[in-house]
Amino acid sequence: MADLPTPLPCPFEKRFPSQLQRDDAFYMSLAYNQAIDAWRRDEVPIGAVIELNGEIIGSAHNTVESAHDPTAHAEILAITQAAAKLGNWRLEGATLYVTKEPCPMCSGATLMSRLKRVCYAVPDPKMGCLGGATDLNALPRVNHHLELTVGGVLETECRDLLQAFFRLKRTDP
Repeated sequence: MADLPTPLPCPFEKRFPSQLQRDDAFYMSLAYNQAIDAWRRDEVPIGAVIELNGEIIGSAHNTVESAHDPTAHAEILAITQAAAKLGNWRLEGATLYVTKEPCPMCSGATLMSRLKRVCYAVPDPKMGCLGGATDLNALPRVNHHLELTVGGVLETECRDLLQAFFRLKRTDP
C-alpha cells in the first residue's frame, strides 16, 4: 500500500459564527468549516450542511480521494446523513448550504431528495448544474423544483479557499 501524500497546510482559519443569528451566513460558515476540514485531509475543499427548522441534519465535506469513491461529494454525503437522521429520503423543507455550485450528480441528488432550497456560495460555469453550465432545476418536466440562492453568501471566502487550494496543488512538486 502506497503512503498517502502529506496534505498541504491550510492557510485559512475556521469561522466561529454567532449562534444567536442562524441565517444563511451562519449555515454557510459551517459549510465553509467543512471545506477547511476537506483541505486538511487533502480533499478538494468543498463543504455542505443541511438545515431543517434550525437544526443541522447533515454535514460533510468531499472524501473522494480518501474513500476512493467518485460519488463521495460533500452534497451526496450530507444528503445521505440527513435522510438517515430523518428516516425518510424526502428532505422536504430542508435547505442545503454548499460552498460551490453542485455538479451534475449532486444537482440531480438535490432534486431527487426533494430539498426545499439550495444555497451555494460559488457559481461553477464549467460543471455546475443549478445555473452554471446548465440548470437541471429549470427542466420543465421535472416533478420537483428547488428554491435557489446563488452566490453572495460567503462567496468571496469560499472562492478564495478553492482557488488557493488549486493554486498550491499546481505548484506542488
